[in-house]
Amino acid sequence: MPVPSALAARAVTKRYADAVALDAVSLDVERGECVALIGESGAGKSTLLRCFNRLVDPDGGVVEVDGANVGALDPVALRRRVGYVPQEGGLLPHWRVRRNVALVPWLRGLEGGAALADDALRLVGLDPDVVGERWPRELSGGQRQRVAVARALAAHPDIVLFDEPFGALDALTRADVQATVLDLRRELRFTALLVTHDLGEAFLLADRIAVMRDGRIEQLAPAAELRASPATPYVRALLARARVTPGEAAG
Repeated sequence: MPVPSALAARAVTKRYADAVALDAVSLDVERGECVALIGESGAGKSTLLRCFNRLVDPDGGVVEVDGANVGALDPVALRRRVGYVPQEGGLLPHWRVRRNVALVPWLRGLEGGAALADDALRLVGLDPDVVGERWPRELSGGQRQRVAVARALAAHPDIVLFDEPFGALDALTRADVQATVLDLRRELRFTALLVTHDLGEAFLLADRIAVMRDGRIEQLAPAAELRASPATPYVRALLARARVTPGEAAG
């Protein structure tokens, strides 16, 4: 039997009152791959991502994680096995850094939660002896986002969802944390789904890019193909706004 995709959406629909957030969207993310969802606000990017950990339940279609229909899975157990990095990090302000990072190992009953947390902090370039007992408010924005990535990785998930994780960072810090995540993906080989407004970020981090508009995917392709052959006027306009010339070599 063929190995199922790590993440799959089949004709997924979602409405909020009269607004269509997802309009029969289909997507496969293969194991070890990173796919970026890019588009303007309201395109449906975050809605689609959150269907995979059941923070959003679709109105129609099928969503699968490792070949299992998520609608038949316990949402709490699902969220504990799939890493998740929200835009603002989502750290618990009344918990110290080490305890924040150890949250998922603790919830899953894994042994050595503190050691797993320290290992994850080291992976993202933070010294647990320095930051482990600090409060999140005592960290810089870049450090807090690194802690959020560490928390997502502490229980060694095969799949990590990144929902605009770098959007609130200044340009230099953002580039630094992006480089860390790129190194982590190369080292750990986890599957990733990334929501971003930044085409350059998508080109840097993703194997394929899904351009979304009005709840639909207009084009799904590697960066080089997206540059060389934009499939629709909207994709061409998106490249132009990002100052990417169609056919331009990857830089």
